[in-house]
Amino acid sequence: MLLATATVLAGSASALAGPSTTGPSSAASSAATTASAPSELSETTRLADRRSLVVGDRAYAMGDESGLYPAAGWHVRGEMGGFWTQPIKLLDGIWFGLDGNWLGKQVPAAKYTSGHGYSRIDYSGSVNVRRTDFVPDGIRATLVGLTLSSSTAKTVKLNVDAHSELMQPYPWDWTAPTAIDANLPDTGAFVDGSLRFREQGTPSYPNAKPHDFAAFVGSSLRPTGHELGPDHRGPQSPAVICPKDGTTPARCDDSLTGKGTGGGLTYDVPLKAGEQKTIWFAVAGSDQGSKAAENEFRNALRNPDMLLRAKTAARQQLDAQSAVDLPGDRLLQQSVEWSKQNLADSVQQANNLQIRDVNEGKDYPAPLGSVPTARWFGAGFPDYPWLFATDGEYTAFAAVAAGQFDTVKQHLRALRDVSDILNNRSGKVAHEVTPTGDVYFGSNQSAGNTDETVKFPSTVALLWRWTGDNKFRDEMYDFSVRNLQYVYKNLDKDGDGWPEGLGNVERSGMGVEKLDNAVYLMRGLRDLADLAASKHDTKIQQWATSRANDLESRFEAQWWVPKAMGYADSIDDPANPANDNTPIFQRHWIGVTPMEAVLSRPGGTSPLASTEHANVALDQREKPCYTGEFGLFHTGTGPTSDPKGNPGASCDGVLSQVPSERSIFGLNTSIMAVAEGNFGRLGTKQQQVYTTGNARIQLDPSVWETPGAMPEIAPSPDSPANIGRAFYDRSMALQAWGTYGILWPVIHQQLGVDPDLGHGRISVVPQLPQGQPKVAGSNIRVGRGSVDVSASLAGKALTTDVTAKGIGAALTAGAVLPSGAKVRSVTVNGHAASYQLVTTSRGTEVQVPARGAHTALVITLQ
Repeated sequence: MLLATATVLAGSASALAGPSTTGPSSAASSAATTASAPSELSETTRLADRRSLVVGDRAYAMGDESGLYPAAGWHVRGEMGGFWTQPIKLLDGIWFGLDGNWLGKQVPAAKYTSGHGYSRIDYSGSVNVRRTDFVPDGIRATLVGLTLSSSTAKTVKLNVDAHSELMQPYPWDWTAPTAIDANLPDTGAFVDGSLRFREQGTPSYPNAKPHDFAAFVGSSLRPTGHELGPDHRGPQSPAVICPKDGTTPARCDDSLTGKGTGGGLTYDVPLKAGEQKTIWFAVAGSDQGSKAAENEFRNALRNPDMLLRAKTAARQQLDAQSAVDLPGDRLLQQSVEWSKQNLADSVQQANNLQIRDVNEGKDYPAPLGSVPTARWFGAGFPDYPWLFATDGEYTAFAAVAAGQFDTVKQHLRALRDVSDILNNRSGKVAHEVTPTGDVYFGSNQSAGNTDETVKFPSTVALLWRWTGDNKFRDEMYDFSVRNLQYVYKNLDKDGDGWPEGLGNVERSGMGVEKLDNAVYLMRGLRDLADLAASKHDTKIQQWATSRANDLESRFEAQWWVPKAMGYADSIDDPANPANDNTPIFQRHWIGVTPMEAVLSRPGGTSPLASTEHANVALDQREKPCYTGEFGLFHTGTGPTSDPKGNPGASCDGVLSQVPSERSIFGLNTSIMAVAEGNFGRLGTKQQQVYTTGNARIQLDPSVWETPGAMPEIAPSPDSPANIGRAFYDRSMALQAWGTYGILWPVIHQQLGVDPDLGHGRISVVPQLPQGQPKVAGSNIRVGRGSVDVSASLAGKALTTDVTAKGIGAALTAGAVLPSGAKVRSVTVNGHAASYQLVTTSRGTEVQVPARGAHTALVITLQ
């Protein structure tokens, strides 16, 4: 395929030009993506206003969808886009020109396409150009393929500009030291046909270490000319510098922190009439010096076509896991497909993390130790692609449902390893860890986020139940025990059992003890007790069980606020006896967590909230003062004593000291979707409102910014859509935790897949959403095997069909009866069968023990 000259005839870059779609309705014609016809989403409007993104586990790149590179992101204002390989940035961007006309400027982009593991931009002109970007996994490089074609024979002069910005993701603009203190000037050189950029030296502040960052840019096609200089930004030269604050101008090219340099390469490309020719370019680098960077560069260019095939094949394999057929909700089916890809696009890895407590940016001490390798689900791009506890713990539910077990394990290991170094094995979980190892928040010396420490044992238990991996359970057990012991020792000063410290909501007026911390502590205690029982650790089992029993017995009386028809967000300062743990109700989204959290108690599982209170609270949250077009508000509206409070429909008679915050985060909506499902509320005005909300911001072309990527925040009354905001003032284009509200409701609740392989059992008890005749899923990974499941209702016949392959666990099959329905008879594989009717929070379940690998259950209703 002529790879020695970096050209291929109709290679993968052009071969990935199959049928594309422009919106979610396209899924109606196909129940599942096939390997021969990869699913794509395309956009043709306002391409220069939309962010593009391609990701691999060792590199990623963000520009706009016209092929240009506006300054993006706000942690280091304007520097969070471009080309990265953790833990360093390489380039601000790379630009391509044909015969003096820059792609994306003089040659406008006609269409941007997101595929599974790649992106593509089409340009039309005297020479047609198809640009394909992807990041091969395992290599610290991004590859860009330009497929050129012309109706007449000609030689095209191809210009390539690149502008470096070698820097780490920490320090930031407002920390001490600042990003500008840490960033040193780059140098450029022309080396063996390629551009090489380097940043070498030691910043001047205490505890800074010498470094040698390097980036290579080029192709294995030999250039006919080159230039070096301070600019070289294609049509973005000279650079417009981003403001220090404010949002004018809305579009700029470099930051006040920038100290990069540039270079250009020129190629002569002969084209025959009608010929397609692809030229591959690589942007590669390393934080370990020039030689290491060059090795990554050579590895990337050795066979780009093969790497692209491997990338797409790996993504097709992920697509084949937890594949669903939802004929009554094709939008949700398509969202399941793309959510699996979003998870894969979030995986990041860094090596040799130097762990230090920077105390929310106030300090820069010597490292406490190092972690050789960390691999994790990056929280969000471009400003949060690093290791978080809160984000990863929610994302884990989506990931196990998608069968992506390994990254969950690696994420938890990374949290444990960093936390034990940072906090001297106290058991406290670090909150926010950059790929350099700098921990912004979550040390023993800070208040920390209590929720992620109490959630860690639950995330371990979740993975253990889905995989039956006792070895991993044993690896995480000691840390899980220390998590909850830390909370009781350090975060319960008044001894009432309700933990203190920050939770997910960090807003004024809250009491010291937060609802989500209390909820997840109770779940964590139950999960730790279950882990301990499986290890025959009677002491820890009894310790955790007794505390869980105590808190659960007092929960409803302490936290339920009848006048608000919901749970308090917090309780007042326990150090002040006059407050007497008075509930504080502020309408934050965490009020839904008692319905979202499911506790594993002896004899079964059920949500924390009582069914009576859950239905009242969920009815309230469905009202317009809590729910907008795309999901659940961060903080609902209602009467307020704050003159700046937003007006809105009054849901209750409680006076709040805080204004509403009508921003719709993908996480808030996910929590609500899961809570509705836990109580069998799968109606069109119930769970479907929230699954549709998250699916629309990911897939609806009237809403999305990056096709197929679920953003952090939906267009909301108090959060304008990203597409209209400055590139350096936007929320995340891709945020992993929103997939929780898609994959978990479909795989776990609608299809009813509920493994407990740690105890050698699994149940599959589907529930059909309101108005939908069928739901089905195949190749749902469970342990070392998989499950296929189909559920349908036709007339009086409610059918569940389950095939279990290689699981080696006792299987219970069943179905949730439609409301008010009664059973006339039950057959299994055509024979009459005995069954149990079990009342659960989801409704009445018919349960039968399965025999053999295949179970065809038919419930005839009266």
